[in-house]
Amino acid sequence: MTSNGTGVGQVPRPARGGRRACLHGAVTRLATRTTVLLTAVALAGAGAVLLAGCSGASDDTTGGAGPTATASAHASAGVLGAGFSDPDQPPAPEATIHPEPGSWSGVHAPAGYDVVLLSDAGDAADAPTRTLLDAVESWAADEDVTVTPVSAKDADDRIAAVLRAVDAEPDLVITVGNHMVDPLAAVSPTALHQQFLVVGAEIAEPTSNVTAADWTGGGFRGEGLGPSSHYDPETFTEDRAARGLRAGLAAVLHDLRGIVVWVP
Repeated sequence: MTSNGTGVGQVPRPARGGRRACLHGAVTRLATRTTVLLTAVALAGAGAVLLAGCSGASDDTTGGAGPTATASAHASAGVLGAGFSDPDQPPAPEATIHPEPGSWSGVHAPAGYDVVLLSDAGDAADAPTRTLLDAVESWAADEDVTVTPVSAKDADDRIAAVLRAVDAEPDLVITVGNHMVDPLAAVSPTALHQQFLVVGAEIAEPTSNVTAADWTGGGFRGEGLGPSSHYDPETFTEDRAARGLRAGLAAVLHDLRGIVVWVP
């Protein structure tokens, strides 16, 4: 049982009402002022302002105290293998863990798991992003998971696309492609009820609802930082993408969130 009242593999559904309206209205106003050249610093600052503005909003179910921890009907997500993480020393927020290969293989999506796959339409021809998209589709077919694609039509639509993903109220939003990192960084602090998984990239300063699966050769963390010095598109192989996705999902499903899962 986790601290918010849900069991392992159980994902609370988001609260509705004033908080969601504040999120949508405030970030939509941000989107009208956002240009392609926004830096990661500007986006992080905008996210902080929005979070402060929404903190006093009323909530239909909690009176402004935050979303309720409504237990879902999902069954167990399976068991983490030895070496995934140290159960006696849970990773701190923003920490990086290095799971043993295959330690995530016993974890599977619970029945009825609902995912939104968030990307940018302009990245469809980008080889690394295409590999990640294919990995999610293949995983979903294997696990019988419902995946709803949400794609930003252009640069001006990216923040709005993140909002559409949150509005869909999935169990998890999986984000792929470097172009969606900054928009996610701007929105995620104002949508703490929604879990996100970034595959093949990272958020520079993730909140507890953003988990990343990354590897040597990945590592993009936003326009202000750019690709890491070891960025290598050739490392975005079908096998690596599948490992990263499944390891990241194992962490999310077992409440190891707001961290980086580094896969070999």
